[in-house]
Amino acid sequence: MTDPSPQDEFKRALGAATRAISGEPELEISFGGDMAGIVSDQMILPGLPKRTSAQALAKARGEADALALRIALHNADIHRQVQPMAGDARMIFEALEHARIESVGAKHLSGLGDNLMAALDHRGRRKGFHEEDLSPDEAPLSEAIGYFAREIFMERELPDGVSGIMDVRREEIECTGLERFKALKELIHDQKAFGKEAHELLRDFDLGDNISDPSGQEGPDNESRDNEDNQQQPDQAPDTPREAQQGQTEVSDADAVEDGESVPQDIVDAETMDGDGDDSEPSPENVVQRAALPNAAPPYSVYTTTHDEMLRAEDLCDMEELERLYGYLDGHMSGLSSVVSRLANRLQRRLLAQQQRSWTFDLEEGLLDTNRLTRVIIDPMLGLAFKEEKETEFRDTVVSILIDNSGSMRGRPIMVAAICADIMARTLERCGVKVEILGFTTRAWKGGKSFQHWMGTNRPRNPGRLNDLRHIIYKGADMPWRRAKRNLGLMMREGLLKENIDGEALEWAFARLNARPEQRRILMVISDGAPVDDATQSQNTSGLLENHLHMVINMIENRSEVELVAIGIGHDVKRWYRRAVTITDVEQLGGAMTEKLVELFDENSK
Repeated sequence: MTDPSPQDEFKRALGAATRAISGEPELEISFGGDMAGIVSDQMILPGLPKRTSAQALAKARGEADALALRIALHNADIHRQVQPMAGDARMIFEALEHARIESVGAKHLSGLGDNLMAALDHRGRRKGFHEEDLSPDEAPLSEAIGYFAREIFMERELPDGVSGIMDVRREEIECTGLERFKALKELIHDQKAFGKEAHELLRDFDLGDNISDPSGQEGPDNESRDNEDNQQQPDQAPDTPREAQQGQTEVSDADAVEDGESVPQDIVDAETMDGDGDDSEPSPENVVQRAALPNAAPPYSVYTTTHDEMLRAEDLCDMEELERLYGYLDGHMSGLSSVVSRLANRLQRRLLAQQQRSWTFDLEEGLLDTNRLTRVIIDPMLGLAFKEEKETEFRDTVVSILIDNSGSMRGRPIMVAAICADIMARTLERCGVKVEILGFTTRAWKGGKSFQHWMGTNRPRNPGRLNDLRHIIYKGADMPWRRAKRNLGLMMREGLLKENIDGEALEWAFARLNARPEQRRILMVISDGAPVDDATQSQNTSGLLENHLHMVINMIENRSEVELVAIGIGHDVKRWYRRAVTITDVEQLGGAMTEKLVELFDENSK
């Protein structure tokens, strides 16, 4: 029997320490993932490099310690009670909660604090927060507040990996809320009190609009409302639907992500960092009943949203792996790139032609039209002709490309979709049109933790959607293409593509677009089939997912200003979408995308 290697010894010791910190002696820990997280009751930590350094080991310890502390010190129920509803306020609140958790751990164990700082240094460098002369757009306030909070709470100097972002934001944070941070420091052991004080900090930053309780305190009315909610059964809809709140949350979270800020962890705390919700019954507040159109049966419902996640591509895969996957994608699609590039250049010429200025001729005053001076020479009785320059109206536009990341897209279809989205983003960015690229799938096959919870709660009839959503932001509308291009390589990653719940993905993309300031908004959906989720379809009345998709499409097409376009790959989507095209060969995708965008912009010019 061979002796264990130093790496194996380190993994064994790290696993034991992590279980001790988390208070979960049976916690399963594995190595080899691209990012630290908790999936299906298992903690997954990144694999160690072959040549480990002291810095790499400290980073690995810090990532494991942060997850373990989240399990031990974070109460998901309290978090849901006090978290802001949406927007920058929610992002900052999440950053403060992370800082609180890590600071409590660091106060008890100084070595643990060193590990957390090493992991923080690595994350900061990966995001480019160590660079000098960052612009405010490249220095998210929520990230900076989280780092500043660690500095105050832990009484430690921040690592060099976040020096750039702190140079940009430190003065603003200190002038606005230094005394409030000191008050928060005294409350780090009381999550609820900390949350309420955090609300006051948000108001100091003029971000109090999305805090659910304007007074910052829970009064009798709030308590009675909570009690009423808790008395409802899981298969009943709340008296006040939460779909509007959920939609607002997704919109504002998305806006923050586009600027490079961290995704709010409450969206993913149960699946990535929360050890409280795995074995518990979903609370009634998570059972969402969505409003349906008249005569739309059955009404769409969601059993629980606790395990849904909305992530940036770089949060699912480290930069080195994304670079490798993007290189793989780029190498395999070189032939298609040239074809789509020619089509994209055509689109670019069309768009730029629309944005160019034009002239009005035969005016009695203005600039002299020299091209018509010959008429005066031939007939001196004719008067001089003048012209005037006018600008063609070209409304600010944003295009959202929503790509089906289901298992049936595996292989060449997802490759072509990724490269076409890449080229469209490049082309439209050159024309001054902002583009975002989104993907949708589920976290598991045939139901995930939602299905497991349903199984453990006497299996109520018609539970609604029973799988865990995974919505991915590959490129935010405000993120330059050069910074986002490698993210598209994630679509090539094995194990990413699972099932597809199109209706909620369309709602999510629509909500993001609705929050944009541009005058014109275009949503392009690329899919190869109808919604499919075995767990949901097997436990509900037939047609639940399809009817919901019809309802969402009808709402967008008939009751909103968002222009919806769909491209079906080997699947007729014309029966779903009013403006649609079906292609039988994935090689046609680039041409179809370009033609549809050309049609839309031609309509706009007319």
